[in-house]
Amino acid sequence: MKTIVICSGGLDSVSLAHKVAAENKLIGLISFDYGQRHRKEVEFAARCAERLGVPHDLIDMSHIGKHLSGSALTDDVDVPDGHYAEENMKVTVVPNRNAIMLAIAFGVAAAKQADAVATAVHGGDHFIYPDCRPEFTEAFEAMQAKALDGYANVRLYTPFVHIPKSAIVTEGAKHGTPFADTWSCYKGGESHCGRCGTCVERREAFHIAGVEDPTVYADPDFWKAAVEGH
Repeated sequence: MKTIVICSGGLDSVSLAHKVAAENKLIGLISFDYGQRHRKEVEFAARCAERLGVPHDLIDMSHIGKHLSGSALTDDVDVPDGHYAEENMKVTVVPNRNAIMLAIAFGVAAAKQADAVATAVHGGDHFIYPDCRPEFTEAFEAMQAKALDGYANVRLYTPFVHIPKSAIVTEGAKHGTPFADTWSCYKGGESHCGRCGTCVERREAFHIAGVEDPTVYADPDFWKAAVEGH
């Protein structure tokens, strides 16, 4: 199955790229510049593509992203510290982001005669991000079947959609994912901050999976208190 992986450069999508490369036919990675606060993670996506020997396409969506305002990921709004289950994490939602990215990726996949687009949405995202839920991915795939009817047959591959991030760490380790060569932190500093929702989730996932976390965190112990609060 010739597959294009949407890859941000984060732990989830890089693990997915390695899984697809091992189990299917990976033909390329696609990343998006949607005007996010920092573009550091895109460098990790490019390195992943180079490591796996496939093309890396960076799609410039920044002119669209500036209209999807109000998120801590795109605007000058503080990224909150703490666990994803907290209500204030909704400030990290970028409206319709996944729907827009997936629509572009499906067009690219059809043009390149790929069989599938893979995205690393997972169970831990369901609380906060509506466009990461199974209901959305199933509806989107059905919509795309209509949009490409008679032209292409591209499926949506979401192997992580029902599992927690800790299971992604397990899968990533199984396929030799170099976790140190991934970037999750929303703040984009020299090292992972250890305090934002995605850092807390990342650190907790390694702990639950029983896999050594090679990540350097500016605040390596903050996650414990954040997790205990939930």
